[in-house]
Amino acid sequence: MFSEQFFSVQDGRIVITAPQASFFAKEVAGDFNPIHDPDARRFCVPGDLLFAVVVSRFGLSENMTFRFRNLLGAEVPLEFRESDNGGTIEVVDEGGKVYLEVTRSGDITRDEQVIEEFTRCYVAASGKNFPHTLKPLMESHGVMFNPGRPMVMYESMSLALNQLELQQPDLELSKADLEVAGKRGNVTLDYQLMSSGKTAGEVSKRLMLGGLREYCPEAMAGIVEEFYRLKARGTRVGMDGADQPAGA
Repeated sequence: MFSEQFFSVQDGRIVITAPQASFFAKEVAGDFNPIHDPDARRFCVPGDLLFAVVVSRFGLSENMTFRFRNLLGAEVPLEFRESDNGGTIEVVDEGGKVYLEVTRSGDITRDEQVIEEFTRCYVAASGKNFPHTLKPLMESHGVMFNPGRPMVMYESMSLALNQLELQQPDLELSKADLEVAGKRGNVTLDYQLMSSGKTAGEVSKRLMLGGLREYCPEAMAGIVEEFYRLKARGTRVGMDGADQPAGA
């Protein structure tokens, strides 16, 4: 399973290093948020990587909802607890702190090719969040996040599949909404899941924007410029001399 290069198993627990998480964010998700750089002061593991680990270990179900409860730092030993009926999965640390809650139902596929292709298309949508989707969305509402400390966090992701025999899966954004409540914004992104050009299900992602302020075109232009500067650095930033995923 391709996701296995992005974590290790130690004493029966999953451990994700900063270089592994960073390489996944940039190489697979196309997410160049500096918070995922290995040397970032506030480094956190991307939620998309936890999603990838869950579906690789427990299979892809027709209906799944992922709720993110806490930010995950590097090298935290994680336990993946599955309920007796298989309907829920919790990702917790040794102290019982919950990072991710998953509910699922329906049929399950464990086909490695199907899971990898779906995972890649699912998380690649994250790389298009900013600036492609969020910039015009914030602009239309006259707000933006703090240029010095942009806060964009996953709250939840869900999927409802009409079929599990997916071929050439792709996500097409169908709707993007932003609800502003003071300095906080709640973003909902709805997608149509396509398989060989036909609709195969629906996917929804909910994000939280923090520290909202009045929209400033000049400040936003600077943020976009910085995004493309970070992207131009490539996928191996901070990787030299560090433990790297196999084949990196």
